[in-house]
Amino acid sequence: MDAKARNCLLQHREALERDIKTSYIMDHMISNGVLTVSEEEKVKNEPTQRQRAAMLIKMILKKDNYSYISFYNALLHEGYKDLAALLHGGIPVVSSSNGKDSVGGITSYVRTVLCEGGVPQRPVIFVTRKKLVNAIQQKLLKLSGEPGWVTIYGMAGCGKTVLAAEAVRDHSLLEVCFPGGVHWVSVGKQDKSGLLMKLQNLCTRLDQDESFSQRLPLNIEEAKDRLRILMLRKHPRSLLILDDVWDPWVLKAFDNQCQILLTTRDKSVTDSVMGPKYVVSVESGLGKEKGLEILSLFVNMKKADLPEQAHVIIKECKGSPLVVSLIGALLRDFPNRWEYYLRQLQNKQFKRIRKSSSYDYEALDEAMSISVEMLREDIKDYYTDLSILQKDVKVPTKVLCILWDMETEEVEDILQEFVNKSLLFCDRNGKSFLYYLHDLQVDFLTEKNCSQLQDLHKKIITQFQRHQRLLSLSPDQEDCMYWYNFLAYHMANANMHKELCALMFSLDWIKAKTELVGPAHLIHEFVEYRHILDEKDGIVCENFQEFLSLNGHLLGRQPFPNIVQLGLCELETSEVYRQAKLRAKQEVDNGMLYLEWINKKNIKNLSRLVVRPHTDAVYHACFSEDGQRIASCGADKTLQVFKAETGEKLLEIKAHEDEVLCCAFSADDRFIATCSVDKKVKIWNSVTGELVYTYDEHSEQVNCCHFTNSSNHLLLATGSNDYFLKLWDLNQKECRNTMFGHTNAVSHCRFSPDDKLLASCSADGTVKLFDIHTSSLLAEIHTGHHSTIQYCDFSPDNHLAVVALSQYSVELWNMDSCLKVADCRGHLSWVHCVMFSPDGSSFLTSSDDQTIRLWETKKVCKNSAIVLKQEIDVVFQENEVMVLAVDNIRRLQLINGNTGQIDYLTEAQVSCCCLNPHLQHLAFGGEDGAIQILELLNNRIFQSRIGHKNTVRHIQFTADGKTLISSSDDSAIQIWNWQSEEYEYVSLQAHQETVKDFRLLKNSRLLSWSFDGTVKVWNIITGRIEKDFVCHQDTVLSCDISPDATKFSSTSADKTAKIWSFELLSPLHELRGHKGCVRCSAFSVDSTLLATGDDNGEIRIWNVSNGELLHLCAPISVEEGAATHGGWVTDLCFSPDSKMLVSAGGYVKWWNVVTGESSQTFYTNGTNLKKIHVSPDFKTYVTVDNLGILYILKILE
Repeated sequence: MDAKARNCLLQHREALERDIKTSYIMDHMISNGVLTVSEEEKVKNEPTQRQRAAMLIKMILKKDNYSYISFYNALLHEGYKDLAALLHGGIPVVSSSNGKDSVGGITSYVRTVLCEGGVPQRPVIFVTRKKLVNAIQQKLLKLSGEPGWVTIYGMAGCGKTVLAAEAVRDHSLLEVCFPGGVHWVSVGKQDKSGLLMKLQNLCTRLDQDESFSQRLPLNIEEAKDRLRILMLRKHPRSLLILDDVWDPWVLKAFDNQCQILLTTRDKSVTDSVMGPKYVVSVESGLGKEKGLEILSLFVNMKKADLPEQAHVIIKECKGSPLVVSLIGALLRDFPNRWEYYLRQLQNKQFKRIRKSSSYDYEALDEAMSISVEMLREDIKDYYTDLSILQKDVKVPTKVLCILWDMETEEVEDILQEFVNKSLLFCDRNGKSFLYYLHDLQVDFLTEKNCSQLQDLHKKIITQFQRHQRLLSLSPDQEDCMYWYNFLAYHMANANMHKELCALMFSLDWIKAKTELVGPAHLIHEFVEYRHILDEKDGIVCENFQEFLSLNGHLLGRQPFPNIVQLGLCELETSEVYRQAKLRAKQEVDNGMLYLEWINKKNIKNLSRLVVRPHTDAVYHACFSEDGQRIASCGADKTLQVFKAETGEKLLEIKAHEDEVLCCAFSADDRFIATCSVDKKVKIWNSVTGELVYTYDEHSEQVNCCHFTNSSNHLLLATGSNDYFLKLWDLNQKECRNTMFGHTNAVSHCRFSPDDKLLASCSADGTVKLFDIHTSSLLAEIHTGHHSTIQYCDFSPDNHLAVVALSQYSVELWNMDSCLKVADCRGHLSWVHCVMFSPDGSSFLTSSDDQTIRLWETKKVCKNSAIVLKQEIDVVFQENEVMVLAVDNIRRLQLINGNTGQIDYLTEAQVSCCCLNPHLQHLAFGGEDGAIQILELLNNRIFQSRIGHKNTVRHIQFTADGKTLISSSDDSAIQIWNWQSEEYEYVSLQAHQETVKDFRLLKNSRLLSWSFDGTVKVWNIITGRIEKDFVCHQDTVLSCDISPDATKFSSTSADKTAKIWSFELLSPLHELRGHKGCVRCSAFSVDSTLLATGDDNGEIRIWNVSNGELLHLCAPISVEEGAATHGGWVTDLCFSPDSKMLVSAGGYVKWWNVVTGESSQTFYTNGTNLKKIHVSPDFKTYVTVDNLGILYILKILE
């Protein structure tokens, strides 16, 4: 570096170290070739920003004038204009002999040396690959003037020749390392006479004045000697470049103490020569941006203006430089043939993608054929076997060991030959290897061997069946995942229809595969191979696909549900149910517990697909414009993209630093926009997941985003908590327009169909309409602040609207008649978003319950289900189960659990109800405090004269049915002797707050508990309090009475439970350890055990006599901290022998009391079960979930 430049840098060193951020500056310097990647890493390893800047300046001081200039330009580019001004006076003057002239940025010295040495010129269309060029130059520098070999190695068409030529197009490299010049030889595939001719030509070039010999060498040995002398005496310290070397024996002719750079497809060619060896591996494809840059140069267009086909071409050929250049050259002559050449590429018509160029092979298939023909005869068939591999799939060695019936070492030796010749690629996975083909190699092999493909697929299946037992595959086997992912693929392509049906229609296979990879891939296979599977039985295929689609959110989670139990919930006509029943009966004989849902035929599931792509609340989901994909985002900070038909994941992106609140597809489906609590708006490539733009002009969280409906000129609108709407043009870096007017957070925005207007709604209670060209406010609607509507969307082809309301519900409305068409129940928590598909045939809903549900519009319209309230009563009589319930249209129903017969009794505003033990009468309380008794035989109603002042919460007959007891929000308990002539009433009033519940004791006694923290024992004849227990400082949530009637338990919001004796006013034991509200308790039948359940899903079993904890029943914890029982534990009941326990909460679970382990889980469609009614023999269970679905479950025997 010039002294003047160095002094200037030293003078301003402190200011530079204080202010610059190094990362982007280093990117510029690396792209200019003055800083290496290893130097960049050294800078990054410094702990502080200032120390990183100091390290970078220290490095620059040791470099040349070009480094100073590069650093100066980087400062200017990154906005450090003041700092750049400080360095301006020190900019060195580059001398003419060492400087760069105006022709291509290459000095005249370099041009002369390369021209004399026969180095090919740059292609007409040239894009630099700086990192690879730098890597080659670093290896050449390592030769340090000594003999040695630098190998550039990669598959056909990856750009090795261009890289070799570009590496020596460097003034300082030539001047310092190779002052004797550069000599290029295009070798290619040669026999001995061809090689001799190449050597003779080289000797002639090196000895133009014929000072060493006046005749040509007559054989290879003589040529080798002549070359050694010429290189040593006439051209010392020169570089010999051998392009496209195929055979190791060729290199022996050049093994004469020279410095050699060579390009090859076979990295083992240098095994036959001596001296230091360095290898630069060239990846098979350019990055997407580089590929697009080449195409844009060929067709003389801006990169941003390239059609969508350009992006697909790069993706299809994985950025192969050869293919991109061939197609680019063709498009230069025929600029309207984008679609044609893309189609040829997709259809593997490589012969039609040909163009005369500097490349030695007319078409791509010829280039690859030559490589394959060079393989040894004894391994060519093994390469043909690889025709069955899929694109982008890495195959473990073990799979090929099974295919070829060989030991691992034998297989690895064969595969290494393919790798050496760039016909296969290899990744190390721990101790084992994974092998894969480039997409173009897969296409080449499948086209070349198309007539053999079926037999090749059959071969791998046959070999698998010989070596492996399907369900004995263990996840720790390296080949396990391959078979689970691709066994069906190979069977389908082998035309083994019978075997494929046996596999796909097997509950064992579904269990094994979903445990490993989740359900989405299986659903995809049912769709992919439906044409084969339907041949056997279309209904069976439909059974299995529907089973997976509707249970996907359960099958994709931990702990993994019992798939046999899930199968038993299918309709009895389903093949899934038939297999599950068969398996269950076998396992019941071995002590396993299974439940039959005996009233399931009355339940219609309206969802088509349920997916669980996120680990937290899903805030937004949307269809792509073609309806094929769904994008979703949520509290887990990710953007997910999956197939709308199968739920198969296409993209998962860690999109933002905070919760992602909204996402939107662009009209042409190329982009997805996301916005977040982190105040940023980001634009992503919807296919690759690459980040395209980031906008960060909002000052608060961004709540919504929406693209224009036309793709001609894409605009994006965003709304934020900063009260502003902003318009973004994807061709600009800054916001195009900002729209003012809202006085609170903007929650949603939408463009009009003609894209001229933008509507927005806000927490300020207004809807505003803006002109997008002028940003002026055109109209304003005041809506008020108290709407319970979360979200709505309109169907594109009919008059339906789907509406998300509070309390988890989704409704479908007819806009013409203003009538509700259907209730869509299924979500277990708040629904944030609803959206119709582009054709209106389906709609999606997304929720806090981490799921997205897809619904078929027609199916939903036809089946608006009647649902039950959760306040039911159940009577078990011999083999009968009678359920009294109220539905959502106020009808009181009496349901026969065995037959499914429903008697509709009366209509009323019912808040609670009960049956008398003899099924002669029923009673119900209302929201107005009234109590009525209905005689079932003749529908006669008895009305209580004295009602409650508030809603009746609990009601119960005494064992003889003559007395009715009720409690209410008014804190009173009423005793009504309704069969006496006087209609006698006793009112129990002593609780200070609402009575939580009550239980009948013997001898006309009653136990009640309240929000006031007390438990009281009453005489229901006199109405007097006999015992008053001050149990807890907080609400008493539940009590239970021991079967021996000597003790009771109390549980509270204070996170404790207590055991009491009726004889003492202080507790026998205080049970501590729960971390949430203790919501329920139950004594065992022998009164020796007490079970308690809390709001964290935890159940504890205690010894009643000493208060010791015996077992902690907590299922395997669910990921991301979800409640282990799917919610609160709300009810508990022991079996008669005290060996089993059933609990209700988010779902129903059975526990082994002896071990504390779970015996079975029944997943209800909804959640938040309030109570479980259990038959005396512990074989029948009845409950209702928060969706209003009734479950009558019986143990399978």
